Amino acid sequence: MSPQAPRTPDLEALLIDAEADDDLVQQPPAPVTRRWLLLLGLILVALNLRPALSSLAPLLSQVSDSLGLSAVKAGLLTTLPVLCLGLFAPLAPILARRFGAERVVLGILLMLAAGITLRSAFGEAGLFTGSVIAGASIGIIGVLLPGIVKRDFARQAGAMTGVYTMALCLGAALAAGATVPLSNYFAGNWSIGLGFWMVPALAAALFWLPQARQKHAAHQVTYRMKGLLRDPLAWQVTLYMGLQSSLSYIVFGWMPSILIDRGLSATDAGLALSGSIIVQLLSALTAPWLATRGKDQRPAIVVVMVLTLGGLFGCLYAPIEGLWDWAILLGLGQGGTFSLALTLIVLRSRDSHVAANLSGMAQGIGYTLASLGPLAVGVLHDWTGGWGATGWVFGVIGLGAIVAGLGAGRALYVGVSSERL
Repeated sequence: MSPQAPRTPDLEALLIDAEADDDLVQQPPAPVTRRWLLLLGLILVALNLRPALSSLAPLLSQVSDSLGLSAVKAGLLTTLPVLCLGLFAPLAPILARRFGAERVVLGILLMLAAGITLRSAFGEAGLFTGSVIAGASIGIIGVLLPGIVKRDFARQAGAMTGVYTMALCLGAALAAGATVPLSNYFAGNWSIGLGFWMVPALAAALFWLPQARQKHAAHQVTYRMKGLLRDPLAWQVTLYMGLQSSLSYIVFGWMPSILIDRGLSATDAGLALSGSIIVQLLSALTAPWLATRGKDQRPAIVVVMVLTLGGLFGCLYAPIEGLWDWAILLGLGQGGTFSLALTLIVLRSRDSHVAANLSGMAQGIGYTLASLGPLAVGVLHDWTGGWGATGWVFGVIGLGAIVAGLGAGRALYVGVSSERL
């Protein structure tokens, strides 16, 4: 059994450095002007890590009708970007060591803009290819950005955790709520609504350009973890990350379609998703703090998952007049599940080397697992012709997350050893 973990680390440790298994990672403080430019650039980059995922959902029915997509293909469309988050995340530290994290972020931002353009302007083939490119781009940047934050804002890492989380949620909420109105403004052209989100990606690349010109010290000594893939606790953390993410990406991909079929307009369905995401800020910032006040995180995990399942079932089955109450409940639950998943990676790790590798495992394998949820919903809808059976998918994934969370929430460390390469 893994040894007990008696300490409660600061929440600033939630920003896990993708290159933390390297020595010589610390840098001297940057000039004040550059730090402000870096802060603005980081916020703009973070704002772009969710719109490609949340902008499609309110238009999914319209896009499917326009291109003649079956529910299975629509489910695959919601699955591909999430799958790529997991498959391409391990490339991030490799690319960062070869080219430098800042240059990689710049290049991948341009790739993200290209993927968004491709999926909006080149029919079915472009839709799927662009979704793969966008998902891969988000997966790589999502691993690198926290490390840059932690390196250059080490003394403000706690505050930057909140800024980073807020930017993620704000980007997702803006895209969910604004995509349909944008399309309607241009005579219902869904291509323009989807393609618009290349603009903030290019703007972020422009503001990030000065960072790509900076040079940082080389990382010369690396560590390798032994036994991580054989550790039961590491797998419990990974499963919890993957299962709670699966519910989140089902919401991103399918909730507007569910609400539209229940009688809402596409605009109202997008606003409901947007509002639910905004509410996530409250629990995303408070759940980790509350969870680290007790002896372990198991009670908090159960509470946020119950809130999430309650919100999901309410949106699916309850009278539509009370939708906003259920959307708020869902947001409170999912904001907590995501932030607790990040917290568990830190709490179950002895040091930053272990945390970096556990984070890579949880994101790489976890997001790959998460991609099966949206696909399952699409397949089930195609088989049944409705959304009623989707509740079984919610229930199975939610109960699985609770079981994995009860294991991951224990006050233990993963039992791994490290060696220099």
